[in-house]
Amino acid sequence: MASAPAEATKARPVARAIEGAAALDAPAKALAKGVRGVLSPGPVKDALSGTWLGHALHPLLTDTVIGTWTSALLLDLAGGKDSGAADRLVAAGIVCALPTALTGVSDWADAEPGADGVRRVGAVHAAGNVAALGLQTASLLARRRGDRGRGRALSLGANALLALTGYLGGHLTLAQGIGVDQTVFDPGTDDWTDAVAADQVGTEPVAAVAGETPVLIVRAGGALLALHDRCSHRGCSLSAGTVDGEIIQCPCHGSRFSLRDGHVERGPATAPQPAFEVRERLGRIEVRRQPQSR
Repeated sequence: MASAPAEATKARPVARAIEGAAALDAPAKALAKGVRGVLSPGPVKDALSGTWLGHALHPLLTDTVIGTWTSALLLDLAGGKDSGAADRLVAAGIVCALPTALTGVSDWADAEPGADGVRRVGAVHAAGNVAALGLQTASLLARRRGDRGRGRALSLGANALLALTGYLGGHLTLAQGIGVDQTVFDPGTDDWTDAVAADQVGTEPVAAVAGETPVLIVRAGGALLALHDRCSHRGCSLSAGTVDGEIIQCPCHGSRFSLRDGHVERGPATAPQPAFEVRERLGRIEVRRQPQSR
């Protein structure tokens, strides 16, 4: 009998094959560029990203689609006199699928230029979900025409497709780290740690390493300030960004963080940056993590 981990890896070659499908690059990159052009940093992008929620909104919304369509399938299989309940659940899932897709494509469009595997898997994930939505829409129309057998068959096909796209969505999050706080496993040291020579730090951000943690250090607002240099959103280097008063703006997707305590001033980031206390000692800059920054 195969072990659970061995069984779990059987589906992985599917995702790996999609990651290697270079033919998806041109349409995926064009779509991502178009999405970023429409959804520039600001209130709408923040709302779709989940900045207000503290983590990505898309996974939360997927539960509504999966839940309603799975419940409809169970009612279809169980039979019974009240077939209208299954129909209403199919319709509810169709309605929920629209904002779910919008939040998903917003997150997907922020994949970094070198993250071809993410773009490819995300494109197939999205295409499969659109196909499932089409099948459920056709199912609802068939049900309303009284062709319940065809409606149930179409819903069954949609749910089977949803299982595959759900796996790919999990792969994007759990294997490729989309939506995961990029600093969570390396928040920084609690002890004073040497980072850089004091005379190297001015009003432009300086990239340094404290222990094993990348940090940015800058003189702003009359003080030495430091944050984790890896953006919590997609891992870009914040030290390459722009300082505006006591705010640092990520050069990749426009997230803005307070240099004082790392809180998110503007998304699409959802998680704050670990912030550091800073001191100058014997011509060197030393940092340690602010206890309240995680």
